[in-house]
Amino acid sequence: MTGNVTDTVITLNNGVSIPQLGLGVFQTPDGEATSQAVTWALQAGYRHIDTAMIYGNEQSVGEGLRRSGVDRRDVFLTTKLWNDDIRAGRTKEAFKESLDRLGVDYLDLYLIHWPAKGWQQAWEDMEELYTQRRVRAIGVCNFQKHHLDELHTISGTKPAVDQIESSPQFVNDDLIDYCHGTLRVDVEAYSPLGGTGGNLLADPRLKAMAERYDRSPAQIVLRWHLQRGVIVIPKSTHKERIEQNAQVFDFELSDEDMKAITAMNRDERTGGDPDNFDF
Repeated sequence: MTGNVTDTVITLNNGVSIPQLGLGVFQTPDGEATSQAVTWALQAGYRHIDTAMIYGNEQSVGEGLRRSGVDRRDVFLTTKLWNDDIRAGRTKEAFKESLDRLGVDYLDLYLIHWPAKGWQQAWEDMEELYTQRRVRAIGVCNFQKHHLDELHTISGTKPAVDQIESSPQFVNDDLIDYCHGTLRVDVEAYSPLGGTGGNLLADPRLKAMAERYDRSPAQIVLRWHLQRGVIVIPKSTHKERIEQNAQVFDFELSDEDMKAITAMNRDERTGGDPDNFDF
């Protein structure tokens, strides 16, 4: 099987290509740790970096990008509109502030982070940013089916992606199938390896599978995501792990093993509930 981290892409519904594997920086501290992780990832061949205003590390992401020596035009860069700015109607101001912290003049993808009160107006404002070509694609995070249906009724602009929690412990297949099959909206998985502090990768079933494929449990899970057609953004600040997470394009899981991993589902979120959050 061929393919690598630089050329394995998904074409979004507006024709823009996104690398299927990216580096996430959720809970990665601002400063050297984040800058170095981004630089290492880009030097290892990653071309997709995902951050958010609320992570507090956009400036460090931008520094890591510049330090890497990789041309900005070759990197797919995502950040997100936070709930307080959604509620305050500050979409355009927040967008400009993110650009300034990142040190860039456009984004590849801008996402509504949660369906906070006022997200409908935020989407209208994001449509203007998209029309002005200040961002190449717009989308949402943590939108359930009913949020997506409402968005469809109020806007002619379809979100390019819905970034949602998904892992073998919380497969979220119904929503993924709805996005892929009915809406033609691509899905990005956050907490793809079970989330911070989780014990997914210690599961003996994954360990046994990893031994058979001569891979790590993390590589097995990432490969499972990729074969489901999901965009995946694992996070790490360790150089070896960042590099290892990218080495998932030269093997393929059998149908039987794909089903076995999916069957590990416990419907247990590690993050917030999009229908019941207070932040």
